[in-house]
Amino acid sequence: MTASSIPTLLRLAPGPVDLTALPTGATPGFSGGKSDGKAALLGIGDELADLQERLWAERTVGSERRILLVLQGMDTSGKGGILRHTVGLVDPQGVRITSFKAPTEEEKKHTFLWRIEKAAPEPGFIGVFDRSHYEDVLIARVRELADEAEIEKRYDAINEFETRLADEGTTVIKAMLHISADTQKERLKERLDNPEKHWKYNPGDLDERALWPAYREAYERALERTSTQFAPWYVIPSDKKWYRNLAVGHLVLEALRAMDLAWPIADFDVEAEKERLAREVSVR
Repeated sequence: MTASSIPTLLRLAPGPVDLTALPTGATPGFSGGKSDGKAALLGIGDELADLQERLWAERTVGSERRILLVLQGMDTSGKGGILRHTVGLVDPQGVRITSFKAPTEEEKKHTFLWRIEKAAPEPGFIGVFDRSHYEDVLIARVRELADEAEIEKRYDAINEFETRLADEGTTVIKAMLHISADTQKERLKERLDNPEKHWKYNPGDLDERALWPAYREAYERALERTSTQFAPWYVIPSDKKWYRNLAVGHLVLEALRAMDLAWPIADFDVEAEKERLAREVSVR
């Protein structure tokens, strides 16, 4: 198998979800090791950049197409690493990254999707949600911030929202970064052991970690209820950082390839402009 098979292998199958049955340290679709994986990611960089530039260019002639990459996962699962190593391969002017924190007082006055809709990518962009609207069904369930009936309504609202995005020209890619509890413990320890990473550590991380089983169940329910034809979930084994980055790179690459992007055709006489340029008197 080649790395191009990664999206197919990682797409969540319909039906009940059991995250304990899905490996966190495997490398589906890729048989190489760490150095090979890093090289493979760099190897698709040129094509990613070229296709992203075509997507950006198409917006100048009225194309409505855009991509939304949703990154969800437990603390230390690697959202920041994907932004640096994978999303960082394309031109930043065509990327919009939104990191959703606790809602502000203004945001609390509206429905939970209000701030999400405002951040949806415009035509030509690759939008990235570092955490997302799924916090409102994950944390809400674990911390009992909403009752079961309300959470079920939110699943339906999310599905309607993402279907509408797809209808409007957005390719929605949802990546659940799947790590083990042992890997999270190692990464939290690394942050504590290294003064240069203390800024990444939050004592509240251990409080959330204590709720690991509840979060796993919340993820399982959310994945099952919101993986649709128009916005499927991909569960990314993320214990190996290099594989995680490569896998998400291939998700974005597959989405761009499927668009069959083309450079906009000039709406002016190219040959005439060449002649004008050739006749130009020096402007120095």
